[in-house]
Amino acid sequence: MDIRELDVSDPAARRAWFEVMDASARADRPHALLEGFAAFEVSATEPGEHARRLRLEACDGGVLVGVAELELPLTENLDVGWAEVNVLPGHRRRGTGRLLWAAVVDAARAAGRTRVGGEVSVAPVDGGPGLAFAAAMGAAEKHREDHLLLDLPVPAALVDPAYDVVTWRGRCPDEHRTAYLAMRNQMNADVPIGELDLEAAVLDDARLASSEERLMKAYDVRVAAARRRSDGVLGGYSLLFVPHGETYAWQDDTLVMPEHRGRRLGAALKTANYGALPGAVEVVHTWTAPSNGAMHRTNTALGFRVVERMHEMEATVG
Repeated sequence: MDIRELDVSDPAARRAWFEVMDASARADRPHALLEGFAAFEVSATEPGEHARRLRLEACDGGVLVGVAELELPLTENLDVGWAEVNVLPGHRRRGTGRLLWAAVVDAARAAGRTRVGGEVSVAPVDGGPGLAFAAAMGAAEKHREDHLLLDLPVPAALVDPAYDVVTWRGRCPDEHRTAYLAMRNQMNADVPIGELDLEAAVLDDARLASSEERLMKAYDVRVAAARRRSDGVLGGYSLLFVPHGETYAWQDDTLVMPEHRGRRLGAALKTANYGALPGAVEVVHTWTAPSNGAMHRTNTALGFRVVERMHEMEATVG
């Protein structure tokens, strides 16, 4: 078995790596939401300034049978690496996953990291091999979220008459950027993370702009925000991604600032985004921690259903 680093300068090698990752993950997860090839290409060929990625591949007799990725944050959480290991079903239980994991751990240690974390998603009933593998590698669960799926279309939720909804696509307009940054940073501080010991990312205008520019290369980025009519203050936002050329959307953050809560603004913002989607978009994916009761109730009322459980695992490697 040959474990080597992906040559990201080789388009054929990138495509082969992606296809093994995609096929391996989907084999056990009928509702998996994975990185699309367009987003992968941006990540592989245009590295961002806030994280470094190492991609490994396992070849058996010249045949690519497994892949792994290690993300090393460069701005905060400098003791952590984020990993993912995937092996094609027909090549499992032969030690390939262990070899890839060992290479990931070696690289994390070489970068000064003492913890390696990662997400393991399994179907609620049928499960899958991911949790058993993570436990065998010494990882323990630190947080859990439900992966939910919504079929479109859905009825629009009523907007509180004290507010209107403003929307934009791509870059946040200058007139809203200060308020949007404040809400994004509030979201980063408030999001449930269970037992994970992590620093919240802090966005400034430059970091937001860099993120927006990169995301727009792979996604139609849509934001709906609640604006109070009396003073124009933004009280909440909902962020939605639609991968270019795909028939699904990915619901990211939804936040209502503390003084604006209790008015069902979250549901109004989500459905405002959903109602503006082109007809080709058929479903929306999202993740919500079971402990986040308010958002779970909002999602369930809209028609979201649980299709997977996502376990955030962590292993001490230092």
